[in-house]
Amino acid sequence: MSAYLISLGAGILIGVFYALFKVRSPAPPGIALIGLLGMVLGASLVTGVAHLLGA
Repeated sequence: MSAYLISLGAGILIGVFYALFKVRSPAPPGIALIGLLGMVLGASLVTGVAHLLGA
């Protein structure tokens, strides 16, 4: 759970810096969200498979 909180905090911090320096996201919002969804699903899949294999 702490890894999720650290990730959330880092994301918020980066978002604040982006807003303060008026940096535009390098990816369109839709593509960025799909990429984030893929990362979350991939991490969940790896964790689930490792749990099933008893690693």
